[in-house]
Amino acid sequence: MVTNRIGIIAGGGQFPLLFARAAKARGKEVVAVGHTGETWPELEQDADFFRWVKLGQLGKIIKFFKHNGVRETAFLGTITKTRIFKEVWPDIKGLSLWNKIDVKQDDGILRAIAQTLEDEGIKVIESTLYLQDLLFPKGVLTNKKPNEKQIADIHFGFKIAREIGRLDIGQCVVVRGCTVLAVEAIEGTDAAIKRGGELGHKNAVVVKVKKPGQDFRFDLPAIGPKTINSMRDVNAAVLAVEAGQALLFDRQEVIKLANKANIIILGLQETDTGLSWN
Repeated sequence: MVTNRIGIIAGGGQFPLLFARAAKARGKEVVAVGHTGETWPELEQDADFFRWVKLGQLGKIIKFFKHNGVRETAFLGTITKTRIFKEVWPDIKGLSLWNKIDVKQDDGILRAIAQTLEDEGIKVIESTLYLQDLLFPKGVLTNKKPNEKQIADIHFGFKIAREIGRLDIGQCVVVRGCTVLAVEAIEGTDAAIKRGGELGHKNAVVVKVKKPGQDFRFDLPAIGPKTINSMRDVNAAVLAVEAGQALLFDRQEVIKLANKANIIILGLQETDTGLSWN
């Protein structure tokens, strides 16, 4: 049995590429599955074994992994959630699982897929296994620091974001003046920022946190240059992210873009006495 192979179930973005390269640097052979219309094609070159699938083809993924001796895999990258209503092509395995899921929210779907894989002898591992350096740091990352009104919005937004996470709706809210401007749902963070930022005109505060009981195997909150550009386009003022519980891609570019746009970025932690970022 091959023991040095690791599977990747890839969505979009750079995360699958970074994971594949980090795994290979540790002597692993990478067996990757890419989703058509989502996964960056560069992954095909980084993987030792690769196959394209369509959304919902769970049986094809399992068969490919078993054929290549994969005993553990990671979920990596993004899937455009709105595609579940128009661009899913499930095989028998995928359709059978879909019909068994009562509430088709992010966490429920991913946990059900993970359980099916593990029932087939394929363990689902944490997505940050080789990439701990991508976890969002604690503290103010930019030149500017939040003022008193923005701090009040951060505390308010954190409470609301945690609650929508508990309901498995989303991970991000946009607030101003302790008023909710937008709640992230299936449309994703950038669309929520645009909608909330336009309503807030200026000085909107974006808060992104983990869901209660967040499973580190999948769907961690993520921030990158696109997030900052979305905030810049609507003159949003602050981005507050839960430190150690979210991913930060292209850190230096993110900070550079934020400083140029006069946006504050901070990583916060929840403690017994409240929120802290110092």
